[in-house]
Amino acid sequence: MHKRTKAVAIPPAVREAVEKRDGYRCIFCGSGNARGEAHYINRSQGGLGIPENLLCTCRSCHREMDNGMNTEFYREIAKHYLMNKYPGWDEKKLIYNKWDFLKG
Repeated sequence: MHKRTKAVAIPPAVREAVEKRDGYRCIFCGSGNARGEAHYINRSQGGLGIPENLLCTCRSCHREMDNGMNTEFYREIAKHYLMNKYPGWDEKKLIYNKWDFLKG
Protein backbone atom coordinates (compact mmCIF):
# COMPACT_ATOMS: atom_id res chain seq x y z
CA MET A 1 0.00 0.00 0.00
CA HIS A 2 1.29 3.47 -0.91
CA LYS A 3 2.23 5.67 2.09
CA ARG A 4 -0.26 8.39 1.08
CA THR A 5 -3.08 5.86 0.72
CA LYS A 6 -2.31 4.51 4.17
CA ALA A 7 -2.10 8.01 5.68
CA VAL A 8 -5.53 9.12 4.43
CA ALA A 9 -7.28 5.84 5.30
CA ILE A 10 -9.27 5.57 8.52
CA PRO A 11 -8.16 2.69 10.73
CA PRO A 12 -11.07 0.98 12.54
CA ALA A 13 -9.76 2.04 15.96
CA VAL A 14 -9.63 5.69 14.86
CA ARG A 15 -13.16 5.55 13.44
CA GLU A 16 -14.40 4.03 16.70
CA ALA A 17 -12.63 6.74 18.74
CA VAL A 18 -14.25 9.47 16.60
CA GLU A 19 -17.68 7.90 16.98
CA LYS A 20 -17.21 7.72 20.75
CA ARG A 21 -15.93 11.33 20.86
CA ASP A 22 -19.01 12.50 18.94
CA GLY A 23 -21.46 10.44 20.99
CA TYR A 24 -22.29 8.20 18.00
CA ARG A 25 -24.36 11.05 16.55
CA CYS A 26 -24.07 13.28 13.48
CA ILE A 27 -22.42 16.53 14.55
CA PHE A 28 -24.71 18.46 12.18
CA CYS A 29 -28.23 17.07 12.64
CA GLY A 30 -27.88 14.87 15.73
CA SER A 31 -28.98 11.69 13.95
CA GLY A 32 -27.96 8.46 15.65
CA ASN A 33 -27.42 6.92 12.23
CA ALA A 34 -23.89 8.30 11.87
CA ARG A 35 -20.36 7.04 11.24
CA GLY A 36 -16.99 8.57 12.06
CA GLU A 37 -15.70 8.65 8.51
CA ALA A 38 -16.20 12.17 7.17
CA HIS A 39 -12.90 13.93 6.50
CA TYR A 40 -12.77 17.70 7.16
CA ILE A 41 -9.93 17.92 4.61
CA ASN A 42 -10.97 15.44 1.92
CA ARG A 43 -8.87 12.37 1.20
CA SER A 44 -8.50 13.54 -2.39
CA GLN A 45 -6.75 16.64 -1.03
CA GLY A 46 -4.48 14.57 1.22
CA GLY A 47 -6.63 14.79 4.35
CA LEU A 48 -5.22 12.44 6.97
CA GLY A 49 -7.26 9.69 8.62
CA ILE A 50 -6.70 11.08 12.12
CA PRO A 51 -9.28 12.11 14.73
CA GLU A 52 -8.44 15.81 14.32
CA ASN A 53 -9.60 15.56 10.68
CA LEU A 54 -12.62 13.30 11.11
CA LEU A 55 -16.24 13.85 11.99
CA CYS A 56 -19.19 11.66 12.82
CA THR A 57 -21.91 12.39 10.24
CA CYS A 58 -25.00 10.78 8.80
CA ARG A 59 -24.94 10.02 5.07
CA SER A 60 -27.14 12.95 4.19
CA CYS A 61 -25.04 15.54 6.04
CA HIS A 62 -21.80 13.97 4.80
CA ARG A 63 -23.04 14.27 1.22
CA GLU A 64 -24.17 17.85 1.85
CA MET A 65 -20.81 18.78 3.37
CA ASP A 66 -18.87 17.28 0.46
CA ASN A 67 -21.06 18.13 -2.53
CA GLY A 68 -24.10 20.13 -1.51
CA MET A 69 -25.25 23.67 -2.00
CA ASN A 70 -24.19 24.60 1.55
CA THR A 71 -20.68 23.10 1.61
CA GLU A 72 -19.06 26.20 3.11
CA PHE A 73 -21.70 26.40 5.84
CA TYR A 74 -21.11 22.76 6.83
CA ARG A 75 -17.34 23.14 6.67
CA GLU A 76 -17.47 26.18 8.94
CA ILE A 77 -19.52 24.27 11.52
CA ALA A 78 -17.11 21.33 11.26
CA LYS A 79 -14.09 23.61 11.64
CA HIS A 80 -15.41 25.19 14.83
CA TYR A 81 -16.45 21.80 16.18
CA LEU A 82 -12.94 20.40 15.70
CA MET A 83 -11.31 23.55 17.07
CA ASN A 84 -13.42 23.10 20.21
CA LYS A 85 -12.39 19.47 20.59
CA TYR A 86 -8.66 20.02 19.97
CA PRO A 87 -7.05 23.16 21.40
CA GLY A 88 -4.33 24.30 19.00
CA TRP A 89 -6.09 22.57 16.09
CA ASP A 90 -4.47 23.58 12.80
CA GLU A 91 -5.75 22.74 9.31
CA LYS A 92 -2.18 22.60 7.99
CA LYS A 93 -1.46 19.61 10.22
CA LEU A 94 -4.31 17.61 8.66
CA ILE A 95 -2.79 17.21 5.20
CA TYR A 96 -0.47 14.45 4.04
CA ASN A 97 3.05 15.71 3.52
CA LYS A 98 5.43 13.10 2.19
CA TRP A 99 8.37 14.90 3.77
CA ASP A 100 6.85 14.58 7.25
CA PHE A 101 6.35 10.85 6.68
CA LEU A 102 9.90 10.39 5.39
CA LYS A 103 11.28 12.01 8.56
CA GLY A 104 9.26 9.81 10.91
